[in-house]
Amino acid sequence: MRKSATDVMQEIVAAAVLDAVAALKAASRGLPNTLLRDINAIHANTTLADLPAEVQTAIAASVRAAFSRLQKEGYSVSGGEPPAPRPPRPAPAGASHRPFRRPPPKRDGGGPGRPAGSGRPPGKGGGRPPRKPPPR
Repeated sequence: MRKSATDVMQEIVAAAVLDAVAALKAASRGLPNTLLRDINAIHANTTLADLPAEVQTAIAASVRAAFSRLQKEGYSVSGGEPPAPRPPRPAPAGASHRPFRRPPPKRDGGGPGRPAGSGRPPGKGGGRPPRKPPPR
């Protein structure tokens, strides 16, 4: 049974997080204070260069493994360049070169903007109600 892209990505991200945690533990060399210091140094603005070398290596390996797994699962992975532009579709046989335009609606005095046969007699109804004078 083929997995959905969501399931595959969840497994990839979970594996990457676990690999990064294991790399953080390895970078601390078994010292709990060093591990805590490294974890506390991670925040929303942390870049890849700010992480310990072991974590950088683990992230790079996770990214390579993720792309390989996506391709193995049958998903298309782009090489980074935009897709080639599609050639214009040929016009169907018998089509004219001018675009279709609707004729303007016919008016028979049914009011401004009302097409013919709107169901109201000419000059009756429609529009805004009269405005009340402001209180004094």
